[in-house]
Amino acid sequence: MNVLKLVATVLISLVLAGCASSKSGDVYTRDQARREMLVRTGVVESVREVTMEGTNSGAGTFAGAAVGGVAGSTVGGGRGQIVGAIIGALLGGMAGSAIEENATKKNALEITVNLDSGMLVAVVQEMGEIFYPGERVRVLSGDGSTRVTH
Repeated sequence: MNVLKLVATVLISLVLAGCASSKSGDVYTRDQARREMLVRTGVVESVREVTMEGTNSGAGTFAGAAVGGVAGSTVGGGRGQIVGAIIGALLGGMAGSAIEENATKKNALEITVNLDSGMLVAVVQEMGEIFYPGERVRVLSGDGSTRVTH
């Protein structure tokens, strides 16, 4: 049974690693490369640490259900194995979903910037660069995303 737990842990970890993506101001997606962005400048008004919720893509649920079903099928015999597999799949799916949510949760910053235009904007992005109130920054926007950089 310990081998099964090891296989389950490795499988779920691999699935979740494939789903991970960064939302920090330092990371660009392939689609954002070579795209024009609007650049505005301003002064950081405030910075607050927040939590960015994790993803629930279904990959954790699927992996957990598969592992739980296999583990549950080892319980009992005959119809007991079928019932064990079903219950194991249900419990494994719920556990896998929770594991994916928690594993992909990120520490983030809510950065409020007083733009030179007088407009006040707030941007939430994954922790990366550190920002301080009173610091001059750039706010880059394009294709539906905005980030704060030095």
